[in-house]
Amino acid sequence: MDRDDDPQRLETEIKRAERLAVGIGDRTTSERLRGFVERLKQRLQDRRAARRSQDEIRVRAREIWEQHGRPSDRDVEFWLQAEAELKERGTE
Repeated sequence: MDRDDDPQRLETEIKRAERLAVGIGDRTTSERLRGFVERLKQRLQDRRAARRSQDEIRVRAREIWEQHGRPSDRDVEFWLQAEAELKERGTE
């Protein structure tokens, strides 16, 4: 995971920027900082959605793997199958 997309780091940056925005008297700077906060919040939301999607794929791939007798050489196949199934269902 990219350091810039670490959810905990993003949350810390959001809190820091929100505190700074309150204390800034210059309207333009404050507005820019608030825009920055909104972009950070969107990145955090996107990162959390991506993590949920990866978790869902992982769970489904494991189910498929177990259904096929736990072979050691078909992990990519099962991962791709799980991705396709979840995408088809609209949950990815």
